Amino acid sequence: MLRATFPNGWARYNSGLATQLSTVEQYAAELAQFNATMKQRGHADIENYYWYHTVALPGGITTPGMYDYRDTLDSFRIPADMRGMSALDVGSATGFFAFEFERRGAQVTSVDLPSLERLDRFPGQETSTLLKRIQRMIVPHSEDKLTSLVHDYSAQELHHYMLDGPFRFCAQALNSKVERRYCTVYDLSPERLGRSGYDFIFMGDILVHTLRPFDAIVAAARMCIGTLVIAQMMPGNPDDPPAMIYAGGSNPIEDDICWWLPNEQCFIQMLQKLGFADVRVVGAHDGELRSAGHPFITRKVLHARRAMAR
Repeated sequence: MLRATFPNGWARYNSGLATQLSTVEQYAAELAQFNATMKQRGHADIENYYWYHTVALPGGITTPGMYDYRDTLDSFRIPADMRGMSALDVGSATGFFAFEFERRGAQVTSVDLPSLERLDRFPGQETSTLLKRIQRMIVPHSEDKLTSLVHDYSAQELHHYMLDGPFRFCAQALNSKVERRYCTVYDLSPERLGRSGYDFIFMGDILVHTLRPFDAIVAAARMCIGTLVIAQMMPGNPDDPPAMIYAGGSNPIEDDICWWLPNEQCFIQMLQKLGFADVRVVGAHDGELRSAGHPFITRKVLHARRAMAR
């Protein structure tokens, strides 16, 4: 799934990109080197791929992800030993978290959209406009790099090159047994996922890309028998009254596919009302959107547990 960086569009950061171009160029060079190496190893279409996550693979290969979470993993408070646990990674994209849960011993299901046609959109937004917008959000933000990396992909092609292809590339390299399933976040169910519930469910920057975030939380909560993790931007202060901020702007066809930002108390009270006994923010993390060369707004990490933590 997409990863939102801030609520009010890319425009307010554009003025600062010129001074940070060296970071963007470094990322673009890393991407070019990765592509060249993989082409030499027989991956002829690798230049068409987009990589959300930095994933370390055997043989010293590292994917050129937009987001590198390796140095901030501690902030997510993932159990060090997940042996005997079932885990669900919602909106896996390249699969960094799914593979990390597996590395820690969990039996993991990775779920993502069956098609980009199923991506939420504001009324009036066309699929073709969304596809071009997505690509411009995820390629290096440098004019000499941008044109060649934005392709006229169909929804099916972009789904493969942005979501399914990178995930399967990493899964094969890691000899992973993570099970891949397809449905929208609203459709999470035992019938879709082949399991009645999960001990650990992870939702990282997923709800910001939904028009109905409460419905999405309800669907995930119904599948959770242990801990539900939500990691995303939560505006305001921890003691602010519960509220949900609209972040989609006024242009009917232009936004960052990001509409609603619940604050911390909104999340806590909704999840308590859904039957989670222990709901709290356990950490936060910062980082850099490597394709743009600027830091992203701090994400809080919230854990909702079915039973009170001891």
